[in-house]
Amino acid sequence: MQKQRSLFSVQNNDPAAMKPLQIGPHVLPNAVVLAPMAGITDAPVRRMAVRYGAGLVISEMIASEALLHEKPEMMLKADGEGVPLHAVQIAGNSPYWMGEAARHAEAAGAQIIDINMGCPSKRVTTGAAGAALLRDLPLARRIIEAVRAAVQVPVTVKTRLGWDGETPTSVQLAHIAEESGLSLVSIHGRTRCQFYTGQADWAAIRSVVEAIHIPVLANGDLTIAGDAPRMLALSGAAGVMIGRGAQGRPWFPGQVAQHLAQGQAPADPPLAEQRDVLLELYEGWLTLYGLELGIRQARKHVGWALLAACASAGERTPEEFVRNWRKSLLTSEDPLAVRAGIAQAYEELMWRAAA
Repeated sequence: MQKQRSLFSVQNNDPAAMKPLQIGPHVLPNAVVLAPMAGITDAPVRRMAVRYGAGLVISEMIASEALLHEKPEMMLKADGEGVPLHAVQIAGNSPYWMGEAARHAEAAGAQIIDINMGCPSKRVTTGAAGAALLRDLPLARRIIEAVRAAVQVPVTVKTRLGWDGETPTSVQLAHIAEESGLSLVSIHGRTRCQFYTGQADWAAIRSVVEAIHIPVLANGDLTIAGDAPRMLALSGAAGVMIGRGAQGRPWFPGQVAQHLAQGQAPADPPLAEQRDVLLELYEGWLTLYGLELGIRQARKHVGWALLAACASAGERTPEEFVRNWRKSLLTSEDPLAVRAGIAQAYEELMWRAAA
């Protein structure tokens, strides 16, 4: 079997060299995936990312035992008609409960199960889950095998280079994933101890790509569409996974996909369109979470969206601009006032850009 290589060959940047990415029976429209980010990539964001061209979106990380006590069918239903392929990420440290969670998610409609073995947060790792499993590969194997045995749908895993620089265990974990019948591995180019500091090491991901035959996604610090070919060339990966680069920019994965397909970076949506996207997302958060929680949940997204709009407009003092709108948009408990403020903020940006 030939190993799957980068969408972009190191020697040949002809878009004709791009290969489709397949996860089990699912052939993705492109190999650009929106990463699962807890509290960020909720259903409204995922729907919008798909609309703008993301090849795949994955649910926020869900604790395995929590999934069993909640209603996974409602979680999947929240995506609505805008997400054609449902992928759910689960996390935990019990092979039994992880298998049961995967089974429940599949029964509720999940078409791909992703296992989180990379979350660096102390809350997760102190529970021996997430990236902590990089220090316990026998347990990681049992969890992977339990999930794989529990479901018929494809199973994938997301992890990091290792716990720290002294123990780069991602290759070993990738071998376990392949031997256990998983369909894909995603690698964030940092160790757990780095958290999100420094720069993601795209070249270090190549050791995983060269060690296994199943596809590998490269993840970490892709924030400029034009950098995607270099990320793929350095890592040798079959595609890219975008996390923080999409904050406030749900169109960014689609921009990356377009750049890889056409060889040029597309422009950001016009400011008026960005405004309409944010207003639609705002309604989505209020509907999904209810009024009180939805208002609070939206605040971080509004801040990121304004920063993204400032970048599109060439605003010279984006932090100052957002700070000036912070009181009215990020502290208000009145959704009518927030909607009006969003419209006014974008109107001001459009006026400043034109001037």
